[in-house]
Amino acid sequence: MKQGITVFRAIVLTLGFAFLYIPIASLIVYSFNESRLVTVWGGFSTKWYGALFRNEQILNAAWLSIKVAVLSATLAVVLGTLAGMVLARFGPFKGRTLLSGLTTAPLVMPEVITGLSLLLLFVTMEQLIGWPAGRGMTTIVISHITFTMAFVTVVVQSRLSQMDDSLEEAAMDLGARPHKVFFLITLPIIFPALLSGWLLAFTLSLDDLVITSFVAGPGSSTLPMVIFSKVRLGVSPDINALATILVVIVAIGALVAGIFTARQKKIRDRDAQMALAANQQMIESLKKG
Repeated sequence: MKQGITVFRAIVLTLGFAFLYIPIASLIVYSFNESRLVTVWGGFSTKWYGALFRNEQILNAAWLSIKVAVLSATLAVVLGTLAGMVLARFGPFKGRTLLSGLTTAPLVMPEVITGLSLLLLFVTMEQLIGWPAGRGMTTIVISHITFTMAFVTVVVQSRLSQMDDSLEEAAMDLGARPHKVFFLITLPIIFPALLSGWLLAFTLSLDDLVITSFVAGPGSSTLPMVIFSKVRLGVSPDINALATILVVIVAIGALVAGIFTARQKKIRDRDAQMALAANQQMIESLKKG
């Protein structure tokens, strides 16, 4: 079968990228629009960025969203890593199917059902033990950990299942304790997967609207909730400015993560080649001896 870029593939690829990125590009262009009407170009201006940074409602919501995303992503990586290691390394055990189902259920569960069930859980807990007292940042963080942990578990489990166990076995044969093997051997190898899981969990938490709407209380509106409430009344130019800033931040984060991952891959490949060369030299010296 003939491989390569054909005219049809090039057209489909171009149309696909255009469908995805032309709306984003137009949003960025109109964030510098002088006119208040987002569909009428009135000249170049940066005044809407100034208006955005003077809007305390948006700034407070953005700061809350960032704090929630950082906390939930970090805790989701810790719990997801533990769950991924159990599923990837412990083999068959009693309750494995249940654990696997519980950790992956949020992947297929509708967000409306997840949000409603978490709301009922928090209300019941407050009535029984008095915690959490109302809905706010704490309930949002717990809810985001619940559904982002599933994504981290899948990423870490996949990476651990592809990892060569002989590296850990060799370290333990040399006298390393299990915890030292984990921190010096396992953790550096799976770190790109942990970074990918953290970025994925951070993005999902920062972007979530449905679940957050159920578990957020007065004074704890996140950025997606504020944007959604404003968009329902019509898109304003300061929302375009906010979206542009978010696009730039996400693009920079993806670029940095990509560069870091590529650099780590080069280091791993170089170390593997050096180890292979050392083994070959050892084998040749043994044969000569």
